[in-house]
Amino acid sequence: MTTSGISEAAVQSFVAAERERFLARNPKSLALAERARHSLFGGVPMHWMNDWSMPSALFVSHAQGSRFHDVDGHEYVDFCLGDTGSMFGHSPAPIARALAEQGARGLTTMLPGEDAVVAGELLAERFGLPFWQVATTATDANRYVIRWARAITNRKMLLVFDGCYHGTVDDVMVRHQEGRTVHRGGLIGQAHNLAETSRAVPFNDLAALEAALAKGDVAALICEPAMTNIGMVLPAPGFMEQVRALTRQYGTLLIIDETHTLSTGPGGCTRAWNLQPDFITFGKPIAGGVPCSAYGCSHEMAQAMRLAQQHASETSHGHGHSGMGTTLSANALAMRCLRVSLEEVMTPAAYARMLPLAARLAAGLREVIARHGLAWSVTELGARCEFQFCATPPTTGAEAEAAFHDSLQQALHLYLINRGILITPFHNMTLCCPDLEAADVDRLLATLDQALGELLALPGARECQP
Repeated sequence: MTTSGISEAAVQSFVAAERERFLARNPKSLALAERARHSLFGGVPMHWMNDWSMPSALFVSHAQGSRFHDVDGHEYVDFCLGDTGSMFGHSPAPIARALAEQGARGLTTMLPGEDAVVAGELLAERFGLPFWQVATTATDANRYVIRWARAITNRKMLLVFDGCYHGTVDDVMVRHQEGRTVHRGGLIGQAHNLAETSRAVPFNDLAALEAALAKGDVAALICEPAMTNIGMVLPAPGFMEQVRALTRQYGTLLIIDETHTLSTGPGGCTRAWNLQPDFITFGKPIAGGVPCSAYGCSHEMAQAMRLAQQHASETSHGHGHSGMGTTLSANALAMRCLRVSLEEVMTPAAYARMLPLAARLAAGLREVIARHGLAWSVTELGARCEFQFCATPPTTGAEAEAAFHDSLQQALHLYLINRGILITPFHNMTLCCPDLEAADVDRLLATLDQALGELLALPGARECQP
């Protein structure tokens, strides 16, 4: 029995043919994969690139707008967009121009230019927080803000929501299980017990949140305003307002990670929902796909940060080292692309294209699911939506995880890939960039409809759902 309503036997029969189809149509990717095994661990430059649904890695030739091409010459409509890194399309023209211009003017000097000043002004205007710092990845930004929060509050404990995603920061690699905080499954090489300085509670559970905060030892709560990596989980009405109220009540700082939820609108959920964080972080899409991240803070936090710097200098009897920043952080190329992205790419006009397309996709997914009599649900947030193998949208990370059916998900993804459509791996999330057309959305819907029709026509495919 599965929560999806489709038998595992049918899924395995269905996907076997799709694996053969992939292998037959991608000989050049297969050859590159074989060659790569001799120099790259696992045959890919990052080991998680093997975690897609394909039986062998798919190698890309080039990407532009809403499309990319593989080395075998196939074109794909891309609803994954580098898992948000190319949220506004691959190689937007203003970013390509900025790369060429800045490439001839210098890449990194460890000194600021005018682009940094303009980018800071644009970030403050857009997100409502007055002071900014720039790093290289969202992981970096989150790590630095957590360090600031601990220094400001003189507390060590970090609070996260179960199933959260904040990059690969060590402190957030915990889960909530049976009332306890434990290490996230599969965590490699972790030397220290993270539960000593991190605590996890369920999303949308105000009682658990207050109980965790009431201990009086939490430096900061870091959270996505809507969870996006365990499967999409939206906040219950009023939940984020209560999060802000409770963190203030117990002297805990609020860090909002908008890396994925920038899909909501030009100012993310922070502006759309008036979240009033102490710190905000994001990365991935903000410089058009060039590695760059940023974090902003309130006037109060900026003053507290200055005091923390002064205290650290006095107690260490010298300048010391803050433990933040890398040599390539805020390099000239990243700052140029960040400025151009804010000015010309992440525009209200871009969102005016993206949001209706995502709404069309979400509505169409609900129609396809209903047509096949499946007890699945659809969750949407701005330009992002996801279909999930549960009758109602999940309200916690544990509920979202319980609805996973990995083999079914991978089978459907592979079917789409074999027909020139890519959605986000690891779950069923889609993202609509400004370069998409309504016909692209309709093509995804029609192809998924076809996949479900073929799958459910197999003998014994349907299972009674709980």
